[in-house]
Amino acid sequence: MAGMKGSGITAWLFYVVVRAVFALMHCFPINWNLRTARGLAWVWGRVLPRHRRIAVSHLTTAFGDERSAEEISEMADQCLESVAMFVVEAVCLPRLISPVTWPSYIRVKNLETAIDVLLSGRGAVLVTAHYGSFEIVGHLLAAQGFDITAIMRPEDNFYLNRFLVNSRRMLGLKLLDKKGAAAGAEGLLRSGSLVAFIGDQDAGRKGMFVDFFNKPASTYKSIGLLAMTAEVPILVGYGRRLGGVAKYEVGIDRVIHPEEWADRDDPLRWITEEYTKSFERFIREEPSQYWWVHRRWKHQPRVKKDSVDSVSEEVR
Repeated sequence: MAGMKGSGITAWLFYVVVRAVFALMHCFPINWNLRTARGLAWVWGRVLPRHRRIAVSHLTTAFGDERSAEEISEMADQCLESVAMFVVEAVCLPRLISPVTWPSYIRVKNLETAIDVLLSGRGAVLVTAHYGSFEIVGHLLAAQGFDITAIMRPEDNFYLNRFLVNSRRMLGLKLLDKKGAAAGAEGLLRSGSLVAFIGDQDAGRKGMFVDFFNKPASTYKSIGLLAMTAEVPILVGYGRRLGGVAKYEVGIDRVIHPEEWADRDDPLRWITEEYTKSFERFIREEPSQYWWVHRRWKHQPRVKKDSVDSVSEEVR
């Protein structure tokens, strides 16, 4: 895959192949493509079983005490389907969602709470997780005329990245490179914009560890720090599928207001725990739509040497 990175001839040829596949997808209704994606997900799980094993392992961590092995296995298959369908949606939905057409595809839940915040002109942070069709939240808000900028990690392939950026801008969704985004994002918030993040990525050893399904998960501090610095609310949203067709629910699970963290002993930890609890809450409603192939618990807190020595003493 290394030759597909950058901007050389190999990268361009890879981009041409991908664009040809995308063009083919646009020749068919989105529901046909979603059905094809589910079929390809079944092949994926059998030809490259490692990803399915990761999903089973993570689902067992989260639901092992609540669900049977058969249920977890079925959810792992559905998780792969969810990831495959997202690829279709990332290509097709920007052309389908518009200020006129969005009600044909989306129903909203508790969105009025977010609208009130956005109409106040004070700016806000939108945070969501790798769940369902998560990009549709931004597409909907942009289609409704709100000034929204999404923080993204650029694709390694220059040509593919340029195409994806342009396709997301079709509805007015702006994008900001993840590297060095903090300064730009703060300025956007202070000007009254909405800045969107994916908030469930592993942040490595230096991240803040908060419980996610009762297991510590390394979480980026930047989302909470940015909201605290700009003194803006945090909207915790999601976009979930309603069945296997192009029907979606976009909702706001939680609005975290600055006054809620103002007097906390550790406001950054409290904020990070609050939106992570919100993620867990909406994931539990439809767990098969979460990206369990994503290594959310990749890093764990270091065990202090004194603690190890104490345990060793007790064993002796």
